[in-house]
Amino acid sequence: MAKKVIIFGGSGFLGRAITYTLVKAGYHVCIASRDPDLNFLKQQELVKHVSYVACDYTPKSIERAAVGAYGVVNCIGLLYEKGQNTFTHAHVNIPKYIAQACKILTVEQFVHISALGVERSPSNYAHTKILGEGEVQKIFPKATILRPSIVFGPEDQFFNQFAQMVNFLPFFPLIGGGQTKFQPVYVADVAKAVLKGIEGLAEGVYALGGPDIVSFKEVYQLVLHYTGKKRPLIPVPWCVAYMQGAVFSLLPKPLLTVDQVRSLRVDNTLNNGEAGFKTLGITPASMAKILPTYLGVK
Repeated sequence: MAKKVIIFGGSGFLGRAITYTLVKAGYHVCIASRDPDLNFLKQQELVKHVSYVACDYTPKSIERAAVGAYGVVNCIGLLYEKGQNTFTHAHVNIPKYIAQACKILTVEQFVHISALGVERSPSNYAHTKILGEGEVQKIFPKATILRPSIVFGPEDQFFNQFAQMVNFLPFFPLIGGGQTKFQPVYVADVAKAVLKGIEGLAEGVYALGGPDIVSFKEVYQLVLHYTGKKRPLIPVPWCVAYMQGAVFSLLPKPLLTVDQVRSLRVDNTLNNGEAGFKTLGITPASMAKILPTYLGVK
């Protein structure tokens, strides 16, 4: 009988990639979610190997969802706060509840998804991510904690969002001059790292970055190149960006927030000596190999 792995937040972009990888490796995956998009589960190769359990992320519902699990993966995260959906609840409380459930139920493996650079970023997002990591490590010391940089792939909300924005924006804003650096990582490679954790081969903290380091300006240039569009790139001073973030934060789905501007003050790249893909025996894919498959060269 296949071992069961519960993925909290498994219906999202990263969660779906992890689901495919775990199913291919022979696991039965159970998606725990409050309001899931489960259309992808109708695919023939997943129907027999993936199930769903309702979860509202209270301690009791999390424990119920994790019953019988060999492994647990936490993919839950917020990019911005709205109402009761706060960074503290998503990044600190929920990971703590999941870790407690794993301990109570003697789950073998727990993989927690954090984010790259959170230990040095001034944003509230990063601060709560670090606090969440601490809760996980305190309760479930042998957990695997993965810190990916910007995750890209066919269904991402990074390159795809900019590719959509180019259709209605007359220019691309270069916040702070567009010098912030990123090390984008392919979603399937993050899923491979999760598999290592579920297999018990990756205890501890791993920083995950792809082979390419690009500035924000270069990200825009890549989007324009692959979409075949032309738009001027206009520098936006930090003070103006903060004001824009304050205004955009009022939208139901903000394009930019003050906290995101704050995060752009620090590069999102690997530090020398950090355990990562090389430690795990994974060779990450380059953007040049993947981006043309879904942005499309014109």
